[in-house]
Amino acid sequence: MIPVPGFEGRRIAVFGLGRSGITAARALKAGGARPVLWDDSVSSRMQAQAEGFDVEDLTVADWSGFAALVLSPGAPLTHPVPHWTVVKAAEAGVPVIGDIELFARAIAALPQADRPKVVAITGTNGKSTTTALIGWVLQQAGLTVHVGGNIGIGVLALPGFRERGPSGPPTDGGQEADLKVRAPAKAVYVIEVSSYQLDLTTSFAPDVAILTNISPDHLDRHGGMDGYVAAKARLFQALGPQAVALVGTDENWGRTLARDLAAAGHRVTTVSTSVQPREGGDPGLRDRTGIAGAADGHAVTGYGAKAWVPAFAGMHGIGAGDGVLKVEGEPDLDLSTARSLPGRHNAQNAAFAWGAARALGVPREVAAKGLMTFPGLAHRMEPVATLGAVRFINDSKATNTDAARQALLSYPSVFWIAGGRAKTGGIDDLADLFPRVARAYLIGEAAPDFARTLSGVSHQISGDMAAAVAQAAADAAEVAETDGPQVVLLSPAAASFDQYHDFEARGEAFRAAVLALGATPAASA
Repeated sequence: MIPVPGFEGRRIAVFGLGRSGITAARALKAGGARPVLWDDSVSSRMQAQAEGFDVEDLTVADWSGFAALVLSPGAPLTHPVPHWTVVKAAEAGVPVIGDIELFARAIAALPQADRPKVVAITGTNGKSTTTALIGWVLQQAGLTVHVGGNIGIGVLALPGFRERGPSGPPTDGGQEADLKVRAPAKAVYVIEVSSYQLDLTTSFAPDVAILTNISPDHLDRHGGMDGYVAAKARLFQALGPQAVALVGTDENWGRTLARDLAAAGHRVTTVSTSVQPREGGDPGLRDRTGIAGAADGHAVTGYGAKAWVPAFAGMHGIGAGDGVLKVEGEPDLDLSTARSLPGRHNAQNAAFAWGAARALGVPREVAAKGLMTFPGLAHRMEPVATLGAVRFINDSKATNTDAARQALLSYPSVFWIAGGRAKTGGIDDLADLFPRVARAYLIGEAAPDFARTLSGVSHQISGDMAAAVAQAAADAAEVAETDGPQVVLLSPAAASFDQYHDFEARGEAFRAAVLALGATPAASA
């Protein structure tokens, strides 16, 4: 746990007792604060009381006595309407913050020389894989790495800082006045951060700040696209002079942000998978499709036949293609043998990991080995099993069309399982990839709508996961007899909440259905 200083003896309202809320309460209490907890769930309140926390109905509390409100990222800050706790906090002049801001303040309380490094990752798609990949590469480099935030462990529940005196070994505590908090040697915190969490930050200042990409998502919570982009951009609001910003520039939003950051004097590394001319002749950045080291100042060379020159001092670039990173002055980094990084989108993830590792001083050979040995993440382009000549790929994390697009682009032909609770627009945006679909198997609420969109594509409404898997496996096996190995891909392009608690549960249902057919698990395949 990471104790949060700065609120000693003061009352802090904490609303929402999920993973981040209860962890924040523990971290505040460990730092000397007096957290006051509330949740709409009776069971959550009872659990908090059993743990010894003060539980108080915040609807009738005296808000003038609170030093801050720590808000669950699940509660709306501004849209569709502010949560009632936000209204009460505003009326009392109480600042509203979240767990990432508390983490930032804990880091800032350390002496400069003792602060750990922080790598923070946000984006619409790819952030979880990028986060895990960076953590893996840095671990292979021998660093002490803690991975968490919006992925896995809540940030304040990660291993904390040690206390030590002016000399001698670390100590577990004590009352001596000269004790100070100190980060473990070579510690790096690799944190995935959502737009909801970023909305609740003011001083978060990572050493490496990464924006993978931006596409429309969570627009109801941010009041539209402008609000969503602004929330993502908050990752860069407090960057220090030595920090590195790694920005995906395949979309206009990322290109604009990279231009603005570079113009403000920040160290910027762009990541692009495109070699096409920019629409509208982007005046701030010329076509950029090359690669250079994130921190070594290499000039940039073209990716493919094109070349680009940064329009601002301090800007470098990384080019990611199918199974390759292009490195200035060095041989291409071949990713084709990296089993867990298929497709251009995973090359993009690898580019971010490469840039982060190099920015932190990891040697080229060590960073490359880390990329090659990455085991992958569950539910994200995860090879689940094989059955004869049929491979089963679990991409349950693909809850929108942009994520599903990357999966479909990774294979020339797939037996595609899709559906769930549809996002706005359904799967209309994927029409250009329908020629890659040998047959589609549709599940969940979206099945009828998806079927209409797929009117010119072989498809069937399977209804549930077990039926879809069985039907897809049989059809793929039949085609494999004449055409060679085939792929059954779960990439739903929809949320899971119609049939499952979350995308993890959906992915596990897919895995179970595949193994029930007698398939060989990928780990032993």
